[in-house]
Amino acid sequence: MNLSKNMKSVNEGLDRSKTYVLQEAMDLVQKFKFSKFDESVDLAMNLNVDPRHAEENIRVTTPLPHGTGKAITVLVLTQGPKEKEAQEAGADFVGNKDYLTKIKNGWTEVDKIVATPDMMGELGKLGRILGPKGLMPNPKSGTVTMDVAKAVKDLKAGQVELRVEKTGIIHVTCGKVSFGTEKLVENIQTVYDTIMKARPASVKGQFLEKMSVSSTMGPGIQIDHSSIR
Repeated sequence: MNLSKNMKSVNEGLDRSKTYVLQEAMDLVQKFKFSKFDESVDLAMNLNVDPRHAEENIRVTTPLPHGTGKAITVLVLTQGPKEKEAQEAGADFVGNKDYLTKIKNGWTEVDKIVATPDMMGELGKLGRILGPKGLMPNPKSGTVTMDVAKAVKDLKAGQVELRVEKTGIIHVTCGKVSFGTEKLVENIQTVYDTIMKARPASVKGQFLEKMSVSSTMGPGIQIDHSSIR
């Protein structure tokens, strides 16, 4: 009964053939919140790129003005003085050989891994475990660095990675429904600006083909990205 009532509300209030300006789209996200938990708000961007070409395999990061609303657990793999630096920056786990062994045995109970360059030789051997989970550190995402304190603080503050999938789509969480329209608009504007700046020179014609947003349990809402400035 509740499901049919909610679907009726969506069908009456959402024109699926229409693209909405960003502000309207976020208002609709708020309107179509039916669950009791605080749903995530996810953005999908369809790009006119071929990730098989190195230049078009987009992978950039950006801090969101209002974060993602999710607590991020960070493991820092390093040694020497950098261990203390990572701990003071707020890393949840810090170490080297002990954590490499744990990962080798299947432990991946973290959201992000930061590593100093000297750790990558051993860490690279664990690609089959970390790769599929999106946990392998990479210089492009700022997770292979000597400045571990900055990396940890950025991740904890809500930095997101924008990485194009093989289908040419970028998926990213932009906050929670409870953020409200204004904060969600600012977060998505930031993602949009970051992606547009990352446009490869090799791309001809339209770069961003489609943009849509949805909450965890809500409908997909198309955004008129041409209205974003």
